[in-house]
Amino acid sequence: MESAEPWRGEARPPQAAPSRYESQKRRDWNTFVQYLRNHKPPLVLSRCSGAHVIEFLRYLDQFGKTKVHVPRCAFYGHPSPPGSCACPLRQAWGSLDALVGRLRAAYEESGGSPDTNPFAARAIGIFLHDVRESQAKARGIPYEKNKRKRAAAAAGQGHAGGKPSSSSSTALSGDSSDSGTGEVPGASLLGSFTS
Repeated sequence: MESAEPWRGEARPPQAAPSRYESQKRRDWNTFVQYLRNHKPPLVLSRCSGAHVIEFLRYLDQFGKTKVHVPRCAFYGHPSPPGSCACPLRQAWGSLDALVGRLRAAYEESGGSPDTNPFAARAIGIFLHDVRESQAKARGIPYEKNKRKRAAAAAGQGHAGGKPSSSSSTALSGDSSDSGTGEVPGASLLGSFTS
């Protein structure tokens, strides 16, 4: 008797589920394409520029979850505000940066040329830099990730031969009373994970 499902007896190669990154990239790409279709007037991908990408990133701010204090807010520049305020929620810089990276890859995978990739436009880099700086000022937390790495490399000191680092709770709380070196609190702790 023949089976109603002829493929059951055959050896088919198992289809691997797409990675989390690939799934997110596909969702992001579909969202962007839908945004272009709904744009007034509708845009085709071949006519999309860096300005359209920035417009899309600003559109996404309405779905953000990161409180970004405005300069006139009493909590502007405070890393841990003691109360709530009416400042807007925005997309976090890191989320936008990762999104642009995924869309840049998706554009080229969809047949777009790297030379015409709107996600690689210089304006996008400038926009992301400005968002990073403004969010860091609003939260009172300077963005110094690259400076820490360079400073650690320039000093040439590792944890093996130097003074033991303070506990993680002290480093993360920002207490640098015992260091007296002028280094960013927690830099040694973070450096151990990146090197």
